[in-house]
Amino acid sequence: MKTPRFPTIDELLSIYPRIAALERMKSNTPCVSTVRNNITAMTRIVTCLEAILEIRIRNEPITCLTAHRLNLFLTHAAQFGLGGESAWSYVQHLRGLVARWTRGYFEEIGFKMQSFSLPSRPRRKARYSRPERSTLRSVRDWYESLAIRSDKREWLAATLMLEFAMRNSDVRRLKWSDFRERDGGMVLCYTPHKTALSSGRIVAWPVHPRIWSQMCRARELIGDRLGTHFHGYVIPAAAEVFIRLNRDIRDNHFFSNTNKALYELRKICIDHVYQSFGAEAASAISGDDIRTVTQYYADPSAVTVRDLRIVDLL
Repeated sequence: MKTPRFPTIDELLSIYPRIAALERMKSNTPCVSTVRNNITAMTRIVTCLEAILEIRIRNEPITCLTAHRLNLFLTHAAQFGLGGESAWSYVQHLRGLVARWTRGYFEEIGFKMQSFSLPSRPRRKARYSRPERSTLRSVRDWYESLAIRSDKREWLAATLMLEFAMRNSDVRRLKWSDFRERDGGMVLCYTPHKTALSSGRIVAWPVHPRIWSQMCRARELIGDRLGTHFHGYVIPAAAEVFIRLNRDIRDNHFFSNTNKALYELRKICIDHVYQSFGAEAASAISGDDIRTVTQYYADPSAVTVRDLRIVDLL
């Protein structure tokens, strides 16, 4: 019997998509986009390292991707048009190629496997800090101005993020059939794509009657403007809408120290639900667990309670 060895990088890239497809048949994970992203990350890292080191490493065992070499990639990533966050994201994707579920498959064909030794993580992102009241008023005025623009997709996209805490990626996928009648009102029901394969939680959030009326009117006007051949999507051709809205927010300088722009609307929504209705409701509208909510989307340190005496509650 041959002694098991580590696969080469090329062997890993060849075998991984096949075993991922087999695993998906059994457990519905990993999804196709995850597999694609993991392969893209490895390919990009190896291509950059080969240029930096001026040697070919694709035929070397995967153990050649040491923490030292991955640090080299991170150090020189900008030379290859990669920002710091993108480069670090590629490194993190390497975990998926050697995830625990892969090991049995590799062992069956005579390979051994181990996790990559990744560089130390950068400092955790700062906790969410609630914007100043003046900033929130400016955001409100800007949002209300969208209602009078000719392209109602802009108001509709901003509404889905500010009133329902949706991510851009979920707004792009949203269909009118995801709004359902329940108990005499309308409810938005969808599974956030980012957490679909982890928690798989469904968001079900009530739609204010006035907002629903405005949304229905916007739907009619969008149909008049673009036609009705978009397979039921709420925001047809959403990419161009997000580009305009992100540019709008950056030009208005609402938020500093962030490059996500429109994504801040989601944070504002979750934080305000947290303030008014508590952590459980904030978790419900976001689709995230409470720990994630209080780390990235809400500001527990900015207390809104006034004139409270606990003894009065006894």
